Amino acid sequence: MSTAKAERLLIADDDPDLVNAYVLFFEAYGYDIRTAIDGPGALAIYCVWRPDVVMLDIQMPTMDGHAVAKEIRRMGALPRPLLLAVTALHGPYERIQSFRAGFDHHFVKPAQLPSILAAISDHPSI
Repeated sequence: MSTAKAERLLIADDDPDLVNAYVLFFEAYGYDIRTAIDGPGALAIYCVWRPDVVMLDIQMPTMDGHAVAKEIRRMGALPRPLLLAVTALHGPYERIQSFRAGFDHHFVKPAQLPSILAAISDHPSI
């Protein structure tokens, strides 16, 4: 039942139950997935693996999702990865901060996974 256009998806969240749920959902659509439980882990995987899509929680230990997104954008990798914030932070200021950090989308938990899938599928470079 794969409809995925992107082959590689990196998911970083410090909640292992959420990570497992995300993995189950996106694997059903054919994504090759790697996971991290914090910002430094996500950045390390990104640097080695170069995924098409990076889905990051904002409030993670050690290095938050904004810092990871900024670092990925600073690297200037081409093709440019799609960056998705999936966070409990829901106010207008938090959305603005996500876009300033380099995210393409800001989803609020509990995120609707079909909406995230649609955002990935609609992205022109994937």
